[in-house]
Amino acid sequence: MVEKEGGGGGGSGGISEEEAAQYDRQIRLWGLEAQRRLRASRVLLVGMKGLGAEVAKNLILAGIKGLTMLDHQQVSQEDTRAQFLIPVGSLGRNRAEASLERAQNLNPMVDVKVDPENIENKAENFFTQFDAVCLTCCSRCILVKVDQICHKHGIRFFTGDVFGYYGYMFANLGAHEFVEEKTKVTKASQGVEDGPDTKKVKLDSTETTMVKKRVVFCQLKEALAVDWSSEKAKAALKRTTPDYFLLQVLLKFRTDKGRDPLPESYAEDSELLLQIRNEVLDSLGVGADLLPDDFIRPCPSGIHPTTTSSSSMASKGTGSSSAWVPTEPGVAGLPVRLPAAAVQPPVLLEPLQRPTSCSLALECRLHHLPLQLQLWGQHRHGPHGC
Repeated sequence: MVEKEGGGGGGSGGISEEEAAQYDRQIRLWGLEAQRRLRASRVLLVGMKGLGAEVAKNLILAGIKGLTMLDHQQVSQEDTRAQFLIPVGSLGRNRAEASLERAQNLNPMVDVKVDPENIENKAENFFTQFDAVCLTCCSRCILVKVDQICHKHGIRFFTGDVFGYYGYMFANLGAHEFVEEKTKVTKASQGVEDGPDTKKVKLDSTETTMVKKRVVFCQLKEALAVDWSSEKAKAALKRTTPDYFLLQVLLKFRTDKGRDPLPESYAEDSELLLQIRNEVLDSLGVGADLLPDDFIRPCPSGIHPTTTSSSSMASKGTGSSSAWVPTEPGVAGLPVRLPAAAVQPPVLLEPLQRPTSCSLALECRLHHLPLQLQLWGQHRHGPHGC
């Protein structure tokens, strides 16, 4: 093993020649120092459903030091259609353990482990061994609890989920300092030029300057507990996507029922979602008209759009791949199992690429804290953009 830019045979101080060759393209993108930091990072990933599998794949291929996949649930019929790390014939096995072999094969240089215990039973010191924690498929109380633990110990916290066509992600990086490169702004000297354009600010693209910035992230509990009755919040309400409130409804449904909305119990779940919608929006001090009754239709969790390219990579040699096949316009498609020959060439069919949905970003400052949630959901105003 030959060390690149110094270090000791693959130790924490540098990147080996083998790793430099493996990660060559991404080192060119974000630099050797960033790759060193990735290589020294240990990450906890909770929840190995469709989204968890995609996150695991991306982290392992990026070349982190170690990944622990934690999940106490067993493989369900839904998982066999939506989770490309789980091989055929794994029904009834622990979801994390069933994902281990394919996950490790993605990159043998990453130390991939599994933990079949319930996250609810984990003590505070369990999380301190990780540099970053990512939660999926968790209840609101667990999300808030783990975020508070991570904030206390300076651990980067991420959470996200997919509910049919809706999804969200939240990040708490604590106090984050970074440097941003900006183009210098110059003004024309008086007396040198004349005319109406003289006072206009000009950008000199040949000269740049480095600006140091600092962002303080808020905790999840604060992001979800905004007092919308205040004047400051009312002003921000006009710029807030309704999907923020939909997230509150879906998290409460998960807490009350211990599961997400399902296609097979659509009638029962629809009635409960409407009831929860009224309770949640009333408690937040906003009108129920923010979420029209039709918000329910794209919510069932049985919809798990995936990319055939990811599925093909993980299931190479099994003779089958997962693909997401849409049905009639406006009706959610369901993931099905297709022969490998039927998904050539790979077609990416993800919610954010479909004309019926749009990407929505919520970035507003309330109570002097940045509330940064990425939300995406079905577009209610037609198929042509936001």
